[in-house]
Amino acid sequence: MTGPSGGATLEPVGYLDLPGGGQIVVDGRYAYVGHMAPPHGTTILDVGDPAHPRVVAQLSVPGDIHSHKVRVAGDVMFVNYERFPENDRGRGPAVGLKIFDIADRRAPREIAFFRTAGRGVHRFDLQGTHAFLSTEWPGFRSNILLIVDIADPAHPAPVGQWAFPGQEAGVSAGPLPIDHWVHLALARGDRAYAACGHAGVMIVDISDLRRPSTVGAVAWDPPYAAPTHTFLPVPHRIRNRRFAIVTDEDVTDDVLEDPPAFMWVLDITEEARPVPVATYHVDPAGLAVPGQRFGAHQPWEHVREDNIVFLAWFSGGVRAVDISNPYRPEEAAAYLPPAAQGRRVPQTNDVFVDRRGLVFAIDRYEGLSVLEFRRAG
Repeated sequence: MTGPSGGATLEPVGYLDLPGGGQIVVDGRYAYVGHMAPPHGTTILDVGDPAHPRVVAQLSVPGDIHSHKVRVAGDVMFVNYERFPENDRGRGPAVGLKIFDIADRRAPREIAFFRTAGRGVHRFDLQGTHAFLSTEWPGFRSNILLIVDIADPAHPAPVGQWAFPGQEAGVSAGPLPIDHWVHLALARGDRAYAACGHAGVMIVDISDLRRPSTVGAVAWDPPYAAPTHTFLPVPHRIRNRRFAIVTDEDVTDDVLEDPPAFMWVLDITEEARPVPVATYHVDPAGLAVPGQRFGAHQPWEHVREDNIVFLAWFSGGVRAVDISNPYRPEEAAAYLPPAAQGRRVPQTNDVFVDRRGLVFAIDRYEGLSVLEFRRAG
């Protein structure tokens, strides 16, 4: 499907009927999918032939566990364990970060389980020998950033923690507003970029992992009510300035917000004062239907030198957005994957671009699409 500029297309290469996923990552010839709902946990796929993805291994989880996130470092795989449903805080299986040896991709072998608290780990990132967890933790009222040493994957150990004001247990300011939490913190060098739901986004100095500190922050709720989902710094300068992408998350299945959740471009050249400078929206006409999410969700967590941002946009499918002019993002291409059985529209939940340039998109309910991003000419 071609974008408005007509300069590029996203063309289908392969498809696999797979239970709905929350995250997909690709490393070499293997793809890893964390699934949205039990009993499905994690699937490992051989994508050496992208036209015919093939299941290599599947892990199941207990009926009250949400294991929808996965990351890989060499021959080690990490998955989250979170309460399912999210409001279930009763007794049940332990929650936290589960770690597997995957030297044999056909037979993952559990080597450690780092236990956390409350509803457990929601999302996480890896950098070097550390994991950066969004999790509940004793002494706090909602998910914080917990930093864990994974140099020895069989013996993970907490190193440091970071929370924003008001998250501490026992504070006198009253109940913490809903969705004021560390949703995801991406570690990049000596900074972590934390998307904190309705509390906005925050830049965190992690040069001393034992004592992270806030560098800068910006929030837009109110008046924009969609919670922030992902705060992604662009790794290179554009026009000799530093920028970041922020996606808010459409969390309303039944009501179409006005405007629907969208993507922001932030100037983070002065870290203490991140400034929104542009936005990107998708026209809901023909895509927004009652009972399904429409707006923004998750970008591929890297921006190459070509300045294309790849986005999962729920019923808006996959979007490729050119931010070469960061003050005026332009859609380069889009693709609507097949909708899950019994649904009118796709619910594209996550997207990943591999070393071959292939785009992998996982649906929230059913289906994995493999695409090729092609430029004109």
